[in-house]
Amino acid sequence: MTGADDATRPDAPGDDATHHGAPGEDATRPAASGDDPTRRAAPGGDAGGIDVLTLGETMAAFRSAGPLRLGGTAGVSIAGAESTVAIGLARLGHRAGWVGVTGADEPGALVRRTLRAEAVDLRWARVSADAPTGLILFEPRVADLNRVTYYRAGSAGSRLAPADVARAFDAVTPRVLHVTGITCALGPGPYAAVRAAVERAHAAGATVCLDVNHRSRLWSVAEAAEALRPLLPAVDVVVASADELPVLTDADDPAAALRAGGVREVVVKLGGDGATSHHEGGTLHRPARRVPVVETIGAGDAFVAGWLSALLDGADVAGRLDRGVTTAAFAVATRGDWEGLPDRTELTLLDHEPGTALR
Repeated sequence: MTGADDATRPDAPGDDATHHGAPGEDATRPAASGDDPTRRAAPGGDAGGIDVLTLGETMAAFRSAGPLRLGGTAGVSIAGAESTVAIGLARLGHRAGWVGVTGADEPGALVRRTLRAEAVDLRWARVSADAPTGLILFEPRVADLNRVTYYRAGSAGSRLAPADVARAFDAVTPRVLHVTGITCALGPGPYAAVRAAVERAHAAGATVCLDVNHRSRLWSVAEAAEALRPLLPAVDVVVASADELPVLTDADDPAAALRAGGVREVVVKLGGDGATSHHEGGTLHRPARRVPVVETIGAGDAFVAGWLSALLDGADVAGRLDRGVTTAAFAVATRGDWEGLPDRTELTLLDHEPGTALR
């Protein structure tokens, strides 16, 4: 809600809040290719610029050691689809910015501290004085199956507004804007913020990436369709699982219909079967990397982080898919949404035989 702006303050400036990446990474980051078929002319590139800007809600996350009703211990971290993508990109050496609202509370301090520590730019994050930071509970139930419970109604994250987006875009134009259906589902203010971001990015010539990320506990397929389909004329890349594509179109061949409607690339996440890209040159599939599965939560966002990283590096379709399935493999082979994501030097770790000791 835009009225919340007067009662809130921007995140405090300082070295941590404006940190764009680890020292020395700018000099080693590969330049983006100008002939990528999924991107229009890439704006930005100055020292204070942003490679990828994303917006959404990040919550304090509690992971119990067993069924919650039995009590016991829980680990505390943070979770949010968009911030997972931002962390993944920052670890790979890109300048990633997150726009969101946290509460003036300890969970909010944890969110901000963690994102700063991961070199995510928080210049346009905001602290709300009158709304709490949202919470999410992860409860392991059977093998690698987890039950997820949200406590986000009336949260600070739901106070995200177009004014937050305007502050960011008045300062920088990102090369890529990444948005998800989750943010759109949080209420009228966050949805308006996403629409404003998409419109500003598209008008500036930035690549707009939409991950459907449908959450049935937040809204129905019909509600998601009504909100997300109007965004498509300004979207360059759609990312979705196969069962999420009908949110965007009623066509029998959703990927073909989206491509015909102007989306330049449709990337379909297939979980353990890998991912498929539908693009100007046809269709290309990459299988998943084979790793022991510890936890699947966050794998889709890890895939997006890898895919966008390769896009920024100017990689071709195969290279984008390869990096996406690689970062997703790191996510499923480790516990937590983002904790196990690789840095650039670790991308080849999975090429070693299982059980290898790296000396």
